[in-house]
Amino acid sequence: MKTLWQKFTSAVPMPFSFALLVAAAFWGFVAWDQSHWWSSKEDYGFGWLVPAFVGFVIHERWLKITTAAAACANPNGVRAGGVGAFLLHMAVYGTMLAGAGLFLIGAFYRAGAGASLPGTLAITLGSAALLLPLLFLNAPEPTAGGVAAGRRAGVWEDERVKLVSLFLFPTLVWLVSAPMVSVVEQNLSLFLLRKVTSVVFFCFDLLGMPIEQQGNILVLPPMADGKPNQVGVAEACSGIRSLTACLFAGSFLASVFLTKFWKKAALVVAAMMFAVFTNLLRGIFLTAWAYNFGHEAIEGFVHDTAGYAVLGLTVVGLLCLLPLFNLNITFSDDAEAAAVSPTPPDGD
Repeated sequence: MKTLWQKFTSAVPMPFSFALLVAAAFWGFVAWDQSHWWSSKEDYGFGWLVPAFVGFVIHERWLKITTAAAACANPNGVRAGGVGAFLLHMAVYGTMLAGAGLFLIGAFYRAGAGASLPGTLAITLGSAALLLPLLFLNAPEPTAGGVAAGRRAGVWEDERVKLVSLFLFPTLVWLVSAPMVSVVEQNLSLFLLRKVTSVVFFCFDLLGMPIEQQGNILVLPPMADGKPNQVGVAEACSGIRSLTACLFAGSFLASVFLTKFWKKAALVVAAMMFAVFTNLLRGIFLTAWAYNFGHEAIEGFVHDTAGYAVLGLTVVGLLCLLPLFNLNITFSDDAEAAAVSPTPPDGD
């Protein structure tokens, strides 16, 4: 009876099997390093789902992976030729070298200073830049005749590129769950915070409802007992949390349900747009709630529920877009024949 390892290596050749195990080890190390931020920063709490989703995507694509590996081993398979092949290998080795350097810098930083944003970013970027070339270089080689018997084509038709492209989500999704450099994150959060405050103020002012903006604080009419009523748009409400979480959700759905690259990219962009729009709705809703019931009424359950609703609405919106992205418009043979063969005029 075959062992699990024998079944694994029979599905994909030995060198590529070892490359996958090395990739799994790197992903495990990245998950361990990022887990500190998943626990301490609410904005990245969704990161606990990333390892499970990576495993699910690989499991769901396993048949495609084994088929692509077999195509690489086919002596009649497609390989990049000419200048394209040279540039492809230069890019692979250059990216791998840069990735190894970044990972070592991040690992040494982690060992000396403990968990840190620069160290985590270097480890995550380095792992991604290292693993994709590693999988490419260990892709199965053609058998019985060698690559010379195969068909030469462009870089994107290379069977090895097609095989590695199946690992883009499992390798690059860790960049979404890794905290951004503090300067970038703070500037982005401040930008979103200002926009949310300005849009909410504009909406209430347009409706003729008394409201005053003082920086990131919206001053509402006093409460019935005369106490001041104001809503402060804090960094947690800026939208950075919903933006990163929705970006992850969009990336996962695009990876599982879409095939063409432009469709995947479009769905990710749509996820970011949904995140911004739904977060604006959240700000308007919370301000309206405070307008009617006081600022203390939006604390706790109402505030948290509105935050989770942002992610929920985004996922629902993306699920509604999937059928449109997968829509294939076809014409019947009769309609095509009518289109290319116009009806002859009467009397002919």
